Amino acid sequence: MPGLLEVEVSTSAQTEFIDITEKVRLAAKQLGISSGIVMIYCPHTTGAITINEGADPAVRRDVVAVLNHMVPWNFDYRHLEGNSPAHVKASLIGASEQVIVEDGKLMLGTWQKIFFCEFDGPRKRRIWIKMISA
Repeated sequence: MPGLLEVEVSTSAQTEFIDITEKVRLAAKQLGISSGIVMIYCPHTTGAITINEGADPAVRRDVVAVLNHMVPWNFDYRHLEGNSPAHVKASLIGASEQVIVEDGKLMLGTWQKIFFCEFDGPRKRRIWIKMISA
């Protein structure tokens, strides 16, 4: 499909944030849009996409720790697959993000990175990247 790319991400932990900024940057370049919006979408119910600080890895660890505290694995969940906390965390973070593209560059703040959030890993995941040109 024109304007749409699928990118694979392999995760190695039950809960982790993986920096996908470079994958998105390369996808934007490959799609050839110089001005517009890039949408990064996660088609998985136990994964998410977010933008946050990428310079200090402690930020990612802190976010994961707070999410694990807020949504514990041991709780009276009803979902039979046993991964309800992953579904809750994915709902809290969200399935997509959008980033402005100008002059072929992602318009991210100095410290911002784009992350795939794994909440039920390790797994191989897909991310869809869609360009909307201006």
